[in-house]
Amino acid sequence: MVDITQKITTLRTARAQAIVKVSSQDTVEAIKNNKVPKGNVFAMSKAAGLLGVKKTPELLPDCHPMPIEFTEIKYEINDLEIKILCTVKTIYKTGVEVEAMHGASVVALNMYDMLKPIDKEIEILQIKLLDKKGGKSDFKDRFRKDITAAVIVCSDTISGGQKEDRAGKAIIKKLKECDVIISDYIVIPDETDDIQKKAHYYQKQAVDLIIYTGGTGLSKRDVTPEALMPLLNRRIPGIEEAIRAYGQNRTPYSMLSRSIAGTIGNSLVIALPGSTNGAKESMDALFPAILHIFRILKGAQHD
Repeated sequence: MVDITQKITTLRTARAQAIVKVSSQDTVEAIKNNKVPKGNVFAMSKAAGLLGVKKTPELLPDCHPMPIEFTEIKYEINDLEIKILCTVKTIYKTGVEVEAMHGASVVALNMYDMLKPIDKEIEILQIKLLDKKGGKSDFKDRFRKDITAAVIVCSDTISGGQKEDRAGKAIIKKLKECDVIISDYIVIPDETDDIQKKAHYYQKQAVDLIIYTGGTGLSKRDVTPEALMPLLNRRIPGIEEAIRAYGQNRTPYSMLSRSIAGTIGNSLVIALPGSTNGAKESMDALFPAILHIFRILKGAQHD
């Protein structure tokens, strides 16, 4: 199975279709008038489709088990074709397009099985996905490709050459995946004055994203939040909550992090944990959806 542990939970919707084509109007009338010997075709096929949606991960090895929170099966009759529409919804980390297509196909197969005693020329056509919503592409900012970022590593040991930086590099890797331009990458000690000077400098340089990593814990030298809070025009608690909620689902120690976020002018400032995993998971929690903020701070601009 594909590893989806790094993904965020969102509302996911998928709609699929299948078409059952019968050979005569007599078959259509038998369905409509409930004259098919095996029973009510629409009702029984809907029940089969609901089971098909739920059983998808048991039959397709790469599909993840997930909570199916809504399934709807509708029928449209057009001459000799019966269109099956299957809609599936979940709030989860991965999409439900395969579940929707599987549900539509099982409905079609059940209709075939029920109708074959009275019609020997039935065809199943066009099993396909019609649309899906809620995945990564729906939350990716498609308008701005000119976002710049500075990454600042706050660490006495790294600035002193005693340890290699990995958290800052993990942040840069994620930014590049999101087409963010890296304006600068520096390492500074855990000093309030240095932290504040860098925030002022990059804000005056009109850098869009100023990301700090390190100094958000509870040791005496962890001063990044205290240094940045007086500079922020506006805090953005939702970003802070998203970081901790995402991390808390992965380690019980995330609640101890004091990550903060806010704006200085039109620059977004974020202070992330200094551990490699903490920084990486924080970036996974925020990006690419957080880039939507620049459609507000900078205004929407098409490619």
